[in-house]
Amino acid sequence: QVQLVESGGGFVQAGGSLRLSCVASGRTFSLYTMAWFRHPPGKEREFVAVITSLSSLSYSTRYADSVKGRFTISRDNAKKTVYLQMNSLKPEDTAVYFCALGQIANALMTDTGDYDYWGQGTQVTVSS
Repeated sequence: QVQLVESGGGFVQAGGSLRLSCVASGRTFSLYTMAWFRHPPGKEREFVAVITSLSSLSYSTRYADSVKGRFTISRDNAKKTVYLQMNSLKPEDTAVYFCALGQIANALMTDTGDYDYWGQGTQVTVSS
């Protein structure tokens, strides 16, 4: 059984930065694809970023167009942690952010249905 626990959300003014963390437990973390999704108020849950694990030295990433150039996903397999560095935040980034684990190792998956385990979410609020 996998458990994912997010942290790092909060309240920030537009233009500010936050770093989200997600710690996994229970499985060989390094083998699996990790992603961040978000659920804005009044909207559907949407893809933000994904990172695979091709090897201990090489990863692939993909980002939603709305966050490219502002957000960076990374992982530390030794700590079983995936991060989302969010810079130049905008009010439209306000959402509950979720990390997710997918049991397919090398696929840049962007659909919620591709992921097997989810965290409880962390709120990010960006004021204008």
